[in-house]
Amino acid sequence: MIRPAIRDRLATMNTYFPGRWIGGVTLVLGPVVLCLGYLLRYLGSVTALTPQQQAWAEAQPFAAAGQLLAYTSDPALLTLSYALFALGAVLLFPAFIALAQRVGGSLAFWGATLLVAGLFARLYFAGADQTAFQLTEVLGQEQATNAIMKEYVDISYGPWRVPVWASVGQYAGSLLLAVAAWRSGVFGTARALMLLLAGGTWMGVLKAASIPDVLVTVLLCMALVPLGTRVLRERPPVPTGRSKVLSW
Repeated sequence: MIRPAIRDRLATMNTYFPGRWIGGVTLVLGPVVLCLGYLLRYLGSVTALTPQQQAWAEAQPFAAAGQLLAYTSDPALLTLSYALFALGAVLLFPAFIALAQRVGGSLAFWGATLLVAGLFARLYFAGADQTAFQLTEVLGQEQATNAIMKEYVDISYGPWRVPVWASVGQYAGSLLLAVAAWRSGVFGTARALMLLLAGGTWMGVLKAASIPDVLVTVLLCMALVPLGTRVLRERPPVPTGRSKVLSW
């Protein structure tokens, strides 16, 4: 038997955006695709650069110079990794909304709203990444790197610093949503901590991924994928109301 409170939430998820199918599928695919983006970005930085180039990149004040160098060495792999990373952010938008609806309450809704703001910031950063990569095609790696690094702070902050402020939503939102999911019983302590840890990953332009980034995103998969499969398996109750005939 499904408890009345859970039954009401299932009916809500099936009626309002994103719905059971979109919510369930994106809860499964969103974290997986994002994790693949992290993994390929890490592998791209490792395999595309020689040991000497890696040492040079690590000596730079920002990771951007090394990422541009890696792109010129293996543009196909770097493009794939950044594309999957951006796609994962897109898929997580309805996934976080579905999770908040499942949890219910203002704390969850505030958390999901802030997390979505962080995802919008990621898409801004993805556009800046692509622009930087294309500049290496036109200007060459060295000249493009010099130009980008000269304006790196302004590029990263964005117009009126809207993207960088929106990126803060990821950290605050993951905390609120994790607490709400734990209080509601949708997540236990372990999965709530997994969501919280995943919210601590970096934000910004031309960032390099590391093994800890990949592992933390694996934890996000462990938290969201089982919920997504459960949402897809559950059958929402069929509403039983009076006839719609001649009603306004």
